[in-house]
Amino acid sequence: MSETVTVDVVLPCLNEAEALPWVLARIPAGWRALVVDNGSTDGSAELARALGATVVTESRRGFGAACHAGLLAAEADVVCFCDCDASLDPGLLTGFVAAVAAGEADLVLGRRRPQGRGAWPAHARAGNLALARLLSRRTGLRLRDLGPMRAARREGLLGLDLSDRRSGYPLQMVVRAADAGWRIREVDVPYLPRSGKSKVTGTWRGTWQAVRDMSRVLAQPADGRAPGRAGAGTPSGGAPSGGAPSGGAPSGGAR
Repeated sequence: MSETVTVDVVLPCLNEAEALPWVLARIPAGWRALVVDNGSTDGSAELARALGATVVTESRRGFGAACHAGLLAAEADVVCFCDCDASLDPGLLTGFVAAVAAGEADLVLGRRRPQGRGAWPAHARAGNLALARLLSRRTGLRLRDLGPMRAARREGLLGLDLSDRRSGYPLQMVVRAADAGWRIREVDVPYLPRSGKSKVTGTWRGTWQAVRDMSRVLAQPADGRAPGRAGAGTPSGGAPSGGAPSGGAPSGGAR
């Protein structure tokens, strides 16, 4: 890592008491865990505090609402996002942060690689396929996934002026980052069967709603942040990139 940076990890949380001990035990030493409680009724907030996490309360329901509340509460140089359901190991974020700190990428995304049966239900994969062509057509990005594990500089993220507060939040982050000329990198990460039931893609109905939210994001026109143009969306601490963002074969992703 070319510089010493501070790191906050945003963990959106809705009834994840079963998974919290595992997740929080894997936050790298020296990093701050921001558990954003989004209306839990299973004691998640109290448990998170007892385990040493900083708890942020967000009463407005929605994945994007919880993520953005965590971003607004963050104070570190680099902000990471990770699901709080034990499907992803936050310890893997060290490589993401290293790439951002070294100026090798502006936004690093985890490409989920399912480990075992049930890690990625068929209906969630179907949602990915539905978004693939739309994503490529809208941004030119060639990404395989739009998973929830990611890292970027806090100032740059705030400059993207993200407005979605539902399932479209992760996608909006990528779209606006692409419009602003950010260098976007994917890194393979193991994707484990989650603890408990998914609040987003646990059912066909939830998956369909997520796809609808993301489709609305993709339908939005570019908001004036032309690729390579310095401005509100330019990551702090590095010049905007030129050329096509990095990635693999065209695909899309949904939580």
